[in-house]
Amino acid sequence: LLGLFLSLILPSDGETFISADDLRINLWNLEISNQSFNIVDLKPANMEDLTEVITSAEFHPAHCNMLAYSSSKGSIRLIDLRQSALCDSHAKLFEEPEAPGSRSFFTEIIASISDIKFAKDGRYILSRDYMTLKVLAFRRLYVPFNPGFRYLSTYSLWDINMDSGPVATFQVHEYLRPKLCDLYENDSIFDKFECCLSGDGLRVATGSYSNLFRVFGCAPGSTEATTLEASKNPMRRQVQTPSRPSRSLNSITRVVRQETLGVDANGNSLDFTTKLLHLAWHPTENLIACVAANSLYMYYA
Repeated sequence: LLGLFLSLILPSDGETFISADDLRINLWNLEISNQSFNIVDLKPANMEDLTEVITSAEFHPAHCNMLAYSSSKGSIRLIDLRQSALCDSHAKLFEEPEAPGSRSFFTEIIASISDIKFAKDGRYILSRDYMTLKVLAFRRLYVPFNPGFRYLSTYSLWDINMDSGPVATFQVHEYLRPKLCDLYENDSIFDKFECCLSGDGLRVATGSYSNLFRVFGCAPGSTEATTLEASKNPMRRQVQTPSRPSRSLNSITRVVRQETLGVDANGNSLDFTTKLLHLAWHPTENLIACVAANSLYMYYA
């Protein structure tokens, strides 16, 4: 439903925050509760002309004038509050080109970005679409300072470091690609999985089905890939991944499963009615919190 409230995001200035829904992003002052300032508005004059909606938004962790938001068309827009009061135009557009001949009925659906997160140092941004996690890298450029805008704290503009595409892509459940018709029929293809990064930026994580979540190493040359299940049974046998051995996450041993072609390590079909949509990484500790059904699980390595 249009107008669905998506999130509240606090910037680093401690004075303002933004609220995002499907069509608009509004800037609020913590001391003014009855008025906001609209900074992004995707609503067309005729709603029949609507082609995309906002799916996620995130402030830069250090520079409160920088903001990124994602859309249902698989794009990420970086905006600078110094450039314009109403940020209808973006400072940078991040959009991976579509491979020739790969388009299908499901292309736009699975390309929709459900969540984005900045790394703690602001150099990387992590995005999650239905099938993958992607990491983008940034470099710093300098632009003239415009004193006409209030919400400023820096003089730098961040731009993408590799225009050709993301610096890393992680396949979360590629084995589901042949099942897209079934997932569309039961609406699972519209599930919105969140993503998160470790405080040191060396690992990323996201959820999947059967209350599983995946943890990947994103340091250069890393082959770390671990699959865990949110479960109350801490004694379940750990299963190693032959093709991508986990290295430093072996101590997160609540439950580990290897998923291949839609079955788990015990030969059971994955349960698409149970899904792990929400998770978060502690900003300084190697600690992950995730929600499955009505339970909160904490994993520590």
